[in-house]
Amino acid sequence: MPELRVLLEGLAIGESPRWHDGRLWLSNWLTQEVVAVDLDGKSEVVASVPTTIPYSIDWLPDGRLVVTSGPEGLVLRQEPDGSLVRHADLTGLTGMDGPLNEIVVDGRGNIYVNSGSGVALIPAAGTPRQVAGGLAFGNGMAVTADGATLIVAESHGGQLSAFDIAADGSLSAGRAWARLDGGHPDGICIDAEGAVWYADVPGRCCVRVREGGEVLQAVDADRGCFACMLGGPDGRTLFVAAAEWHGFDKIWDQPRTGQVLTARAPAPHAGRP
Repeated sequence: MPELRVLLEGLAIGESPRWHDGRLWLSNWLTQEVVAVDLDGKSEVVASVPTTIPYSIDWLPDGRLVVTSGPEGLVLRQEPDGSLVRHADLTGLTGMDGPLNEIVVDGRGNIYVNSGSGVALIPAAGTPRQVAGGLAFGNGMAVTADGATLIVAESHGGQLSAFDIAADGSLSAGRAWARLDGGHPDGICIDAEGAVWYADVPGRCCVRVREGGEVLQAVDADRGCFACMLGGPDGRTLFVAAAEWHGFDKIWDQPRTGQVLTARAPAPHAGRP
């Protein structure tokens, strides 16, 4: 793998990168912003989120942005006029301990949101419910290209876990998709060869693995890697959201060390997000 190059810097902590409409979008923690950046490094604030931390983003099939308002237990939706409204309230949902974290929307418009211990489903039509539990700090999530499998990073479990997706969005057959031998998976994405890239904060790297855990490629950074996404015109640019990390209790005081890094990847993006 080639070395990572800096595309954007000056972020607080970038998270949840998504390639959308020809640009990379990501949450900028601590600034309450969603930022988009093009391949020339030109960035703009595309949404201001009046919550503690906008943890993660994705889009509904009609193109509206959805954001997890993590500590508040809410999923917000951006309307065409730019305003943010409440899309779902998960504060009373059993089995969803801790703040909401990652969000991913499947091809049917169903929304999956995880927390430290579980995964919730917000159906395209219906009432939100928990669909998986027992996670060891659930983090990045992705849906395979065929829409049949949800893959979840368990940061404290050192593995990527997989669940079968039923027609109604329910999850079943939870299993270890890849055990990572000391890895701490955070944000993830899937490529067209069925491999998963995962970002690792303490490991300061992004790693590409196949099902079963075989390491295929790795890129090293000089700071923690929080999330990664494949995108660009041909889907083969690996984008990495990275920042120095000194613990959650210190994030409000640390300088802005957040960057978006890029490298060429061996296979293009697949699946969702």
